[in-house]
Amino acid sequence: MGCDVIIIGAGAFGCSLAFHLAEKRKRVALVDRFAVASQTSPRAAGLFKQIQSTATRTRLAALSVQKLLNFESETGIPSLAVCSGSLMVARTPEHARYVERAAGQAHEWGVDVELVDAAAAHRLMPMLRAEGLLAVAHTPGDLYIEEPLQLLDAYLQAAARLDVRILPDTEVTGIRIQSGETQGVLTKTGTIDAPIVVDAAGAWARAVAATAGASLPIVPMRHQLYITAPIAGVQARYPILRFVDSAVYVRAAGRGLMLGGFESDPLPFELRHRPDFSMEQTPLDVSVLVRQTATVEDSVPALRDATIREHRGGLFTMTADGHFLAGPVPGAHGLWALTGCNGSGFSFAPALGQVMAEWIVGGEPSIDLTEFAPARMSQDPLDDAQLVEACIRQYAHYYDPKQ
Repeated sequence: MGCDVIIIGAGAFGCSLAFHLAEKRKRVALVDRFAVASQTSPRAAGLFKQIQSTATRTRLAALSVQKLLNFESETGIPSLAVCSGSLMVARTPEHARYVERAAGQAHEWGVDVELVDAAAAHRLMPMLRAEGLLAVAHTPGDLYIEEPLQLLDAYLQAAARLDVRILPDTEVTGIRIQSGETQGVLTKTGTIDAPIVVDAAGAWARAVAATAGASLPIVPMRHQLYITAPIAGVQARYPILRFVDSAVYVRAAGRGLMLGGFESDPLPFELRHRPDFSMEQTPLDVSVLVRQTATVEDSVPALRDATIREHRGGLFTMTADGHFLAGPVPGAHGLWALTGCNGSGFSFAPALGQVMAEWIVGGEPSIDLTEFAPARMSQDPLDDAQLVEACIRQYAHYYDPKQ
């Protein structure tokens, strides 16, 4: 069985890339050891944010937003975007300076963002109290996907229409390399031949790359969120809230609210020696979310007595510098990586799927992805302990003004 490209991992990255490669008339096999679209991506918050830390990330974030707005014309499937806008909120002087600096930088990079006062923030999001807000950046073009699984299903449906071979429950046991050239993959059910293999296996990406003798230094890290029972007054188009001083986000979810955040003492995972692990085995700890809620309930009083209806958790793939691993993998021609989500993979998937497909097919991406090159990680390699420490630091200090 042969094709042009094999993608390992049918999460947001893999589903988007499969569609965009097939759109360019490539024969694609999308393989996953589990049911497709079943692991971390459907447990995401579904938030799209255009204030980013670099010009490249900003361009990609803006492209993702545009692709969601134009989703029907591109795929034939109605857009799932909820055009809510967002408010980036700071309640300490140090974080206020961070918000002001980030908004100013994003504006220079072409994002429609403005600083608004506390009263305006309350008018935009009536469930947000104005008291204590020292800086607020309003990005009207930000959006969210109500249920992240819907976007995965949409890409899978669009990919299937373009004859992508979707192979669930197909565990890759090895990547075949011969004389430095990628030949395809070995699975528990047989061999699939292709000159290009893309490792988009999420939390398992490091283990998958190792079967080719390659290194993708990522550390899976737990991330949790909850969705409340219905709360009076919630409206779907209320802006997403991001409290940078406590690394907590809040958005409308159904008729309730969603809350999640970045733990100050996160839980890393080692999956290279846990072949039977699947995402529903992620140990959840609601006490973490209760503590995070306490940091924002004075600002969003509706959370104080809310009932948790659903508690979700999955694994982010963190890198030592907080950036994606996207591009050719050193040491094996035809082996590519698309991983290292660092908490924002779902929202970047539409753009990275397109740009990576351009690169794989045409030899040059429309947006330079050099800063995400996997090869950068081999320049000053870290041992396992150092890697875990660096990835914990990236996760725990997601909105750190000193980062």
